[in-house]
Amino acid sequence: MSDPGISVVICAYTEDRWEDILAAVSSVRAQSYPALETLLVVDHNPALRERLERAYRTAGGVRVLPNSGPRGLSSGRNTGIAAARGEVIAFLDDDAVAERDWLRRFAEAYADPRVLAVGGRTEPVWASGRRPAWFPEEFDWVVGCTYRGLPPGRVRVRNVLGGNASFRRTAFEAAGGFATGIGRDGGRRPLGGEETELCIRLARARPDGVLLVDDRAVIHHRVPRARENFAYFRTRAYAEGLSKALVARSVGADKGLESERRYATRVLPAGVARGLRDALLGRPGGAGRAGAIVAGVLTAAGGFAVGSLRARRGSYADAGTDARPGGPRE
Repeated sequence: MSDPGISVVICAYTEDRWEDILAAVSSVRAQSYPALETLLVVDHNPALRERLERAYRTAGGVRVLPNSGPRGLSSGRNTGIAAARGEVIAFLDDDAVAERDWLRRFAEAYADPRVLAVGGRTEPVWASGRRPAWFPEEFDWVVGCTYRGLPPGRVRVRNVLGGNASFRRTAFEAAGGFATGIGRDGGRRPLGGEETELCIRLARARPDGVLLVDDRAVIHHRVPRARENFAYFRTRAYAEGLSKALVARSVGADKGLESERRYATRVLPAGVARGLRDALLGRPGGAGRAGAIVAGVLTAAGGFAVGSLRARRGSYADAGTDARPGGPRE
């Protein structure tokens, strides 16, 4: 497929991110490879939806839609998928801006008809102006960004990361949409993992398909000050453990934890060693980074243990079962 039409879906839920939402849309409208359309899906917030409708009433190529399913990011994305007209559907976080060639890099990858999904690189923009000295790059996924340990270039992956990702429409036709009950809903613990679960389902439905990450498809993701502290780091690590338990329950531990095993046994020990070396050399934050990696691993492991126990007891009844683009089960 050459020069695919790309619909961009941006899910929004709070007026607190008003300026961020406008910046995200502006970055899509400034792409060197023009988007077919931009869909703003608003998650059960009529005031925000009405305000966005007024702001983009005369803007061509921008549509504002209410989330037609239950509250949450997965349902919002499914609403966007159902409404999109493009052959490819890209997702951008509402507090991120895309570099000018973001969609061009996606489009280039889809020249190969085997490619079903393409992700990119997400760089953090720290509200304080720079990375906290103690915050390890290996844990940048905590703030929704690309973390140290992912291979560089354009490479095959098990899953893309949802805030900077694209899929062929046929991928959703083969595997369904994002599962509800796994990802964020705007007001609860910061869960994740819905894109991992979808990609694993997609690989099972289309074993001939290829999923890629191209690190030249770059977005810049804002990290608020509230997420620069260790309390959030620990909360997000625990929530990731809970999420991985849900993913493993949904698709099986073999595939659900395949990449995580490599990450835990190779990337993280190297990060601890690097932090301890920096501490011995008197470099700022070295001991803190090593300690944060150990704490993050233990906290995520605790979350996974609790999540697995709840899953066995049935406390997550129906979590992740809605995988239809466009809304909840009838």
